[in-house]
Amino acid sequence: MQQRVLKVHPSDNVIVALTDLKKGEVITFEGVDYELVDDIAAKHKFLTEDRAVGEHITMYGVLVGKAKQAIPRGGLMHTFNTTHASDDFGLGTRKLDWHKPDTGRFEGRSFMGYPRQDGSVGTANYWIVLPMVFCETRNLEVMREALVDSLGYAKSQVWKDQTDQLVSLYKAGKSVAEILEADVAVETTTGTSSRLFPNIDGVKFLNHEMGCGGTRSDAQALCGLLAGYVTHPNVAGATVLSLGCQNAQVSILQEEIAKRDPNFSKPLLVFEQQEIGSEEKLISEAIKQTFAGLIEANKLERQPAPLSKLVIGLECGGSDGFSGISANPAIGHTSDILVALGGTVILAEFPELCGVEQELSDRCVDEPTALRFNSLMKTYNSRAEAVGSGFYMNPSPGNIKDGLITDAIKSAGAAKKGGTSPVVDVLDYPERVTKPGLNLVCTPGNDVESTTAEVASGATVVLFTTGLGTPTGNPVTPVIKLSTNTKLYNKMNDIIDINCGSIIDGNETIEHAGERILEYVIQVASGEVQPHSVRLGQDDFIPWKRGVSL
Repeated sequence: MQQRVLKVHPSDNVIVALTDLKKGEVITFEGVDYELVDDIAAKHKFLTEDRAVGEHITMYGVLVGKAKQAIPRGGLMHTFNTTHASDDFGLGTRKLDWHKPDTGRFEGRSFMGYPRQDGSVGTANYWIVLPMVFCETRNLEVMREALVDSLGYAKSQVWKDQTDQLVSLYKAGKSVAEILEADVAVETTTGTSSRLFPNIDGVKFLNHEMGCGGTRSDAQALCGLLAGYVTHPNVAGATVLSLGCQNAQVSILQEEIAKRDPNFSKPLLVFEQQEIGSEEKLISEAIKQTFAGLIEANKLERQPAPLSKLVIGLECGGSDGFSGISANPAIGHTSDILVALGGTVILAEFPELCGVEQELSDRCVDEPTALRFNSLMKTYNSRAEAVGSGFYMNPSPGNIKDGLITDAIKSAGAAKKGGTSPVVDVLDYPERVTKPGLNLVCTPGNDVESTTAEVASGATVVLFTTGLGTPTGNPVTPVIKLSTNTKLYNKMNDIIDINCGSIIDGNETIEHAGERILEYVIQVASGEVQPHSVRLGQDDFIPWKRGVSL
């Protein structure tokens, strides 16, 4: 029989409903009876004791809110009676002991990746085309039209086929009602067009709306982000289109590349329009030289690499009340296994670490690392508060509807993605990770901005948990989607790869799910399995314009 409720931490004074509970029901948990005074929808919480105005509400063992009106024992916790609250934090003592998971199943295992000269190993092999400024967007699109279809990287024409059928019905004189009722179903396969270059996974175009018109620090950050992609293990080479007069100069990009890889040796093809002259000549030369670069890049082949060469980004989006008790701790266990094997994981989304700062600060390997984390968190929140916001405003309407009532609840659950290992480094956007182990990278909570940044920091695979469903992907790194609940997986299994709702259903432990996830990661990293984000071409890419984005 499925468990109906769950208390996450012994010190919590809330209990999570795993199924819908009705007002008047008596719920027995650990020998104590609780009579519900409200309906409690699945994913939401009820109080285990009366709370007066201002009294603390705890979950995951930390302060997550205060009562803003009296809440009775057995009453629903929601935005009308609870306000965000979290404990302050500072420089504490080092807490570096952790219980390493059993890694026996994965000892000596490898994946088939692309070795790079800097010692990193890619899980894919892409060529990227990027503009230094938004003025080059049209030229980028012309190159995309010229290269993608001809090289065999076009996605399915299924929706074009459907539109063609609708056009035929319209031309045949059918009414709107007849068109809407017509059966225009088409095959939803992605096609099997043959690639000209079988060892190249694609040519990706990193469009953006930055490069000029902002501050010089915006341009510097953009160049750092783009350098992260140019030097990325999943990238074989890059074509750069520059106008010439923009703030984001090619020279800055080259400086940022050198910071990340002093011995950089990948092909970097730069075309500056104001120097070359005609648009026709610019595009023609860019296409020809890119094609020549692809010929060389196609000579690379996958080779065995130890799991310690994996760099996994941890992300969540469209979170719900089950995120922190199913999918997030499951990939937290995956993270711990990988760290124990000598691999690297990246935990980002700093607005979603609000309330657990002290725990993460104390897990930093030394005081300078802890101080940097504390400083980045406080500075980021202060900037948000200066324009009338703050980390407490991070939960979205969808988060709240599905049980994440305060930012501290959302954050405490989100932090579970990072597992329990020590924090070896703290990085600011868009720095690159250099140390194996758990790294914290300052990014917004925005799904696409954060995923874009994690990849720039070196993530070669991204694990992305969701409770509500989201189609986020990335141009060069496979993004694996994991659902927090079985209902979502069954409803949206065309975009979600792994179901962690089995934990909520009582059919699987967190530890077993974590191992199952790592097995899937190995398959994806070896090119044996293509996650839905890659299959569907979900190439989301949004640089963070440093400012207030939660």
